[in-house]
Amino acid sequence: MLKATNLKKRFTIVQAVDDVSLSVERGEVFGLIGPNGAGKSTTIRILLNILTADSGTVTFDGQPVSPTILNKIGYLPEERGLYQKNKLMDAVLYFATLKGMAVAEARAQADLLFKRFDLSAYANRKIEELSKGNQQKVQFIIAILHDPEFVVLDEPFTGLDPVNQILLKDILQELKQQGKAIIFSTHQMDTAERLCDRLCLINHGKIVLEGTVKSVKQQFGKDAVRLEYSGDGAFLSGLPMVAQATVYENYAELVLKPQTQSREVLNAVAGRLDLRKFEFVEPSLNSIFIHVVGADSSATDSPTEPPVVVRKSAAAKISSHPKVRKALLGSIVVFIFLFIFGVMSLKTKQPQWATLGLLALAAVFSVARYIKARRDVRKEVESHVG
Repeated sequence: MLKATNLKKRFTIVQAVDDVSLSVERGEVFGLIGPNGAGKSTTIRILLNILTADSGTVTFDGQPVSPTILNKIGYLPEERGLYQKNKLMDAVLYFATLKGMAVAEARAQADLLFKRFDLSAYANRKIEELSKGNQQKVQFIIAILHDPEFVVLDEPFTGLDPVNQILLKDILQELKQQGKAIIFSTHQMDTAERLCDRLCLINHGKIVLEGTVKSVKQQFGKDAVRLEYSGDGAFLSGLPMVAQATVYENYAELVLKPQTQSREVLNAVAGRLDLRKFEFVEPSLNSIFIHVVGADSSATDSPTEPPVVVRKSAAAKISSHPKVRKALLGSIVVFIFLFIFGVMSLKTKQPQWATLGLLALAAVFSVARYIKARRDVRKEVESHVG
C-alpha cells in the first residue's frame, strides 16, 4: 500500500533522514522504532507530506500523495495539537469534517467512540479540562473517526493508564483485522514486540535493522538467559561470560558470549542469588534495541581519538555555517568603516565624536551578534552529536 524509496532530509547541518526505504501493507502493524532524535518523526512527516524530502519518493498504491489520499490517512502525532478552548465534541467534529465526513455521520461515530473510551460525560467539556490521558484518547479518536485506510500512530500510549492501554491495543488489533495499514512508532519495545508484524529500527537517520519480529530475533541467535531471583543482581553485568546484561530488581536477561555453557552461569551466581527461574530464551526486542543502538553509539562515540575528530568537524561546521559567516562579515565591514572614518575624522580640527561613538556601538553590537550566532549554531551541532 505505502512505499517509500531512498528518502533523504537534511536540516542545515543535520542529516535527519538518510536513504530510508520502507513499505507497509494492508492488514499489518509496522513498527518504526529508534532512540530519541533518530529520525522517526521526520520520516513520518515526510510520508504524510507535512515535510518534503530532499530526495526520494512516497507512493500510496502506486500513486503520489494527493489531497484525496491524505483524506484516507489517520494521524496521531506525538505532540498534542488540540484546540484547548474548544469543547470535546466540537473539536472532534471539526477534524472529521476536514476529512470529508458529514456532521451527522461524524457525530454518530463520535458518540460510539466516546462511549467505548468512557468519554461520553466529557462531550460538552472544554479540552483544557481533560486530563492528559483523556486528551490522548481524544487525539486517537480523531485519527480513526473517518475510517482511514492508513493509520499512523506516533507514541500512542503516552499518558494512558494500563486499562486504556489494553483498550487501545484491542482497537489496534481490530483495525488490523479490518485490513488497515498501520505505522506504529514507539519507544516501548515490549509493546512493539507484541503488536508489530514487521519493524525497522532507525538510528542517526538510517535503517539499521528491519524485518519481522521473529526474523529480527533470529538474527541475534538464542544465546540469551532469563533469570528470576531474589537478591542483588547488579554483579551480573560484570560476569566474564556475559556479553550484555539487562538487569532489573528481581529479573535479568543476559546475552552470553559464544560457546558459554549454562553451568558456567549457574556456578557464577550460586550462593549470590536465590534463583527462582533459569531458562534459555530468544533475546527480547528491548535487549536487541539496546545492543544495536549501543553498538552504533560506541562506534561513533569512542572515548579516544574519534571525539577529537568530531569536535574538529563540529568547529568547522560552526565556522562555515551561513549564519555565522554572515555575522562575521558584518562585523568586519563595521570595523573597517569605523577605522577609515576614525582616521579621517581625527585628521580634522573638529573630530565628529558623536558619529564615532555610534560607529563604536555598532561595532560592539556586530561582535555580540557574531558571538550569539556561533553560540546558537554550536547548540544545534552539539544537540545533534549528543
